[in-house]
Amino acid sequence: MAKRDFYEILGVDKNADDNTLKKAYRKLAMKYHPDRNPDDKVAEEKFKEAAEAYEVLSDADKKARYDRFGHAGVNGQGGFGGGAGGMTMEDIFSQFGDMFGGGGGGDAFGGGFFGGSGGARRQARGERGSNLRIKVPLTLEEIAKGVTKKIKVKRQVSCDVCDGSGAKDKSSVETCRTCSGSGVVRQVRSTFLGQMATTTTCPTCSGTGKQIKANCTKCRGEGRNYEADTIEVPIPAGVEEGIQLSMRGKGNAGRRGGPAGDLLINIEEKPHEFLQRDGQKVVYDLFLNFADAALGTSVEVPTIDGQVRIKVPAGTQSGKIFRLRDKGLPMVQGRGRGDQLIHVNVWTPKKVNKEETALLEQLREMENFKPPTKKGEKGFFERMKEYFNE
Repeated sequence: MAKRDFYEILGVDKNADDNTLKKAYRKLAMKYHPDRNPDDKVAEEKFKEAAEAYEVLSDADKKARYDRFGHAGVNGQGGFGGGAGGMTMEDIFSQFGDMFGGGGGGDAFGGGFFGGSGGARRQARGERGSNLRIKVPLTLEEIAKGVTKKIKVKRQVSCDVCDGSGAKDKSSVETCRTCSGSGVVRQVRSTFLGQMATTTTCPTCSGTGKQIKANCTKCRGEGRNYEADTIEVPIPAGVEEGIQLSMRGKGNAGRRGGPAGDLLINIEEKPHEFLQRDGQKVVYDLFLNFADAALGTSVEVPTIDGQVRIKVPAGTQSGKIFRLRDKGLPMVQGRGRGDQLIHVNVWTPKKVNKEETALLEQLREMENFKPPTKKGEKGFFERMKEYFNE
């Protein structure tokens, strides 16, 4: 099932500002929040869908990639997270806790409506890990078909001794005395409008609701360690230089059991020996000698899929463009492929011997070898315009 457009989900246009986006998201979150729709899977999916849309459109970089490449620019395929299928409730509440209460803004929806059991369920699990950025160089052949790359990275992973808790053992963990295990503290202050209550993350336990008496001997209370890791990165067909993909939860592990950051993959194109990319089209410069251009010939040309033999008709002019249908690159998550354009260049030798000079002198005087003085054949720019507008 195709994913819905993020702007359509939030009910805003592409020029919506941050405040408009936030209001639209809050409205949907209120409507489909799990506390208001217990055991309603449809509402839960719509809640996740709205959260994903807001996550992307509220981030300037992600929004720019989404506007240019669509869902593939921010989610990728296969193992890439983000979306109603990849975003968990824990992800949503950890990232937007200040909008729901229980994590630094309980009154965002009006007086802590989503308190009680819902607040306990959303209790923070520590500090979120940072994102990790890598570059993945790809050949045109890999871009054409898509590929899964095994990438070695050094990143923070959850400690295998304490399972990410940061504690020496279970007996070393106790309930936070400041927040009594809730992970939040509530403050009431008087204003000219009357008393106002605010809910903020507990400063003592950072929202975990727990305090550690003795740290893990391996990670020293961090809950994570640096280790070399190999990650399989699925790259969809049709990506291009500058596009950034992401894999949810494959970045650095969070501190003391917090959620992991994301792995951000920047695509880098390796230069091809013969071919050049132009969007979804591939361009090849074919050099012919004068005799082959005049008499016609059959030549092999390289394509992304291997060698292909083409027929060059007699009288082919320099600048002629041949088209090989569907021999270019696919669009990301799109249908069909671009074409390969073959640009003919008639080769003129820089040096000739006496015998060649004599032959050329004879040809020079022959009427058939004199170029036309009036406009007849289409010029280079006309041919280019014709082929690219087909």
